[in-house]
Amino acid sequence: MNLGKKIFLLGWFIFLIACLGYYVSHTDDFTPKHITDFVRRFEGHLLLAYFVISFLRGFTLMPSTPFVIAGVLLFPENKIIVLLISLGGILFSATLIYFLSEFLGFDSYFEKMAPEKMVSITTKINSPWGFLFVVLWSFFPLAPTDLVCYLAGTVRMNFLRFILAVALGELIICLFYTYSIGSLNLLQG
Repeated sequence: MNLGKKIFLLGWFIFLIACLGYYVSHTDDFTPKHITDFVRRFEGHLLLAYFVISFLRGFTLMPSTPFVIAGVLLFPENKIIVLLISLGGILFSATLIYFLSEFLGFDSYFEKMAPEKMVSITTKINSPWGFLFVVLWSFFPLAPTDLVCYLAGTVRMNFLRFILAVALGELIICLFYTYSIGSLNLLQG
């Protein structure tokens, strides 16, 4: 790995550790309600603030669920816009992670550390069932989508198949969050 990649990786690692430390020590700041209150501070530019935060979230590897729910709470009358911004942010992060995994040389690292596992994962992800695997992984709320993005990028899954699978899985779960939470919010108000 060349010096530029090492510096980038070290910087990103330090950034992630700082974000994780903040996340662990301030868990109340990452509830949908608190995210909603934070975005409301940008009163004249709520939608723009939500858009920017949804896209920047990908650099921190934080789960998207609280941000999707916060969007529904902020814009209960604009569910489709919340859905589109949320999906855009998720797909942006998925793309970033997919390509960074190759750029940072995770493929070489994992091939050295666990060559048998890499062959097995590569075979599974690039099989006809690989698309379904990524869809289901992306859909399942307790599975971190970022992990499957790293795996897909590392084993060089076809990008179009990968991004379509993530989009489909995330669309299903985001539709659920957007419309079920939105309905509950309307019932309360």
